[in-house]
Amino acid sequence: MKKKIQHILAGREKQITKEDTVRQPLPHMDFRFANPFIVLHHMAPKDITPNQELRIHPHPHRGFAPVTFQLQGEGYHKDSAGHDETVKAGDVQWMFAGKGILHSEGPTKNMLEKGGVQELIQLWINVPKAHKWDEPTYQSATKEQQPHVLQQEGVNLRLASGSYDGKTGPIKSLTPVISIVGEIEQGKQVQFMATPGYWTLLYIAKGRVNINQETIEQYNLVVFEKDNEEVILTAEKDTQILFLSAEPIDEPVAAKDNFVMNTAEETNQAIEDYKNGVFGSLSF
Repeated sequence: MKKKIQHILAGREKQITKEDTVRQPLPHMDFRFANPFIVLHHMAPKDITPNQELRIHPHPHRGFAPVTFQLQGEGYHKDSAGHDETVKAGDVQWMFAGKGILHSEGPTKNMLEKGGVQELIQLWINVPKAHKWDEPTYQSATKEQQPHVLQQEGVNLRLASGSYDGKTGPIKSLTPVISIVGEIEQGKQVQFMATPGYWTLLYIAKGRVNINQETIEQYNLVVFEKDNEEVILTAEKDTQILFLSAEPIDEPVAAKDNFVMNTAEETNQAIEDYKNGVFGSLSF
């Protein structure tokens, strides 16, 4: 049976640094979390003129995984656990912060020197309390390493994580998380399936879709009911989407600044630990 739409959340503009503005549909004033999905930021297409300096300075995280879907351009990642990588259009990087990490991110040196268009989605994926103090890890997957799912002419959807449509994504998560990203041409219809009881979300990065006789424009996040299993989408324009479905984590969430813990005391401790140098240092 078809899933009903529970919320349509508009991605309002939010300034995250002096230079960078993103669209943020999650958390939203009408709906806070779909735990493990805590934050969704869409850095919409941004023209980078040659010889700019737009890198985000080293900053801390604890207790969750910041995940980046690079839609256009090139992004660099460097962290205090020794990872130093570049992702290009279509690639995905999945950094698990665990007990604490510093990282820096932004356009690559090549992008900053030559210019181009930068676009990405960053998603904060929570982990259970039992894993929040694990050692940090880092994974990445190129566009080519992500298997195609729901294949038909005019549909280019890639599985980054989880098991779906008989395929398994290259990125591993601590609890079941299905993430599918890609493009659907105007007029094409796609039927997504989700496990009843899971949180299921759909973000429209570009274009316009129709679901359950309702038209939904770009920069909106659709949150579906947990019951039932079908999501039938028709692209009313050429569209780019991120489909997410995950087993809920039924634990308290205390999210503040760059930390996602279970209690306010744990979050405040993370802030103090950062101030006191517990997260170390990172040259970038």
